[in-house]
Amino acid sequence: MEIAGVRRTVYLFLMRACYSGAAFVIAFERASQQAFLEAHVEAFHFCGGTFAIVRYDNLRSAVRQVLRGRRRVEQDRFVALRSHYLYESVFTRRGKEGAHEKGGVEGEVGRFRRRRLVPVPKVATLKELNDLLEDGCFAELERRIVGRAETVGEALRIERRALRELPIEDFDPSEQASPRVDQKALVTIRQNRYSVPVSLVGLRVAARIGAREIVISHQGRQVARHPRLHGRYQTSARLDHYLELLQRKPGALKGSLALRQERERGRWPRSFDELWRALAQRYGDSEAARQMVDVLLLCRELGSDRVELAVRGALAAGAHDGRAVALLARRKERPAQLPLFELPEQLRSSERPQPTLGEYDALLQRGGGR
Repeated sequence: MEIAGVRRTVYLFLMRACYSGAAFVIAFERASQQAFLEAHVEAFHFCGGTFAIVRYDNLRSAVRQVLRGRRRVEQDRFVALRSHYLYESVFTRRGKEGAHEKGGVEGEVGRFRRRRLVPVPKVATLKELNDLLEDGCFAELERRIVGRAETVGEALRIERRALRELPIEDFDPSEQASPRVDQKALVTIRQNRYSVPVSLVGLRVAARIGAREIVISHQGRQVARHPRLHGRYQTSARLDHYLELLQRKPGALKGSLALRQERERGRWPRSFDELWRALAQRYGDSEAARQMVDVLLLCRELGSDRVELAVRGALAAGAHDGRAVALLARRKERPAQLPLFELPEQLRSSERPQPTLGEYDALLQRGGGR
């Protein structure tokens, strides 16, 4: 696949329902046991239930040891998955004989690849690729298998009546870790580093390690979420995690790793650079960096889309100032003015009798005047 302009190898998981022919496909960067388990959770949700029996090849993610005949020693995590969803596993025989026992899956892999992955998709992220694959899975529900009257989706609705209901809670295939946050607000997980808010420096956090993402929590509250890095000695940094530090040292913003990665992810709008250049020409580099940090804090409070719109408005009006951006971004928070046709009704609620001078005239007649 071509992801972010780079040709990369990805691994596909495919589960096919025997009766309906419905298939679920998902891609992972690594063919790990974690990916294998996560794919089952997604596949069961797509099918709307759990099958009584699932047939497998003799892959290492499920099988620890192949014994005589069809006996297998299964991996502990795979046994935990089956126990959670209460289904039985059956493994094919080794060699060519086993290939004929899963011909439906073998054929579906080639068919799906030709229909949905030719030409090779060009995507920005693995998530975008999986969104395309998911759309393809749903689109395939509309096709008709030769010799059948109903579509694949209609057959799947019939098949769902025989499936076991999904448990209330999904199986959790993630691993757990409790790393300590270093002085750069980073935690090391599987030889890669991920940023967390600077307020957590020196503390231990709880990390949930999945095949596709890393979720970091502190005292039961999620504080960071990163796509999982699969190399070694790499770093994933979020600019939002360092804003409190950059308030004190705004000059560090320009050369920061977090800012460079925000640009690489496409999450740094071009209008922000235009504003930054205009601020630098007007106030100088130091003050421009400080005001840009204020704009980023505004993104945390009001949302990046709303602030980006305010930045564009300020640039269009020639108001090259962070305070002007804040004013435009908060404009929706002001109470809306009442339309003119509603004014008489509002005024009626505060009606008072018109003043008269009768009592004053009576006072003058009694000689109260001078």
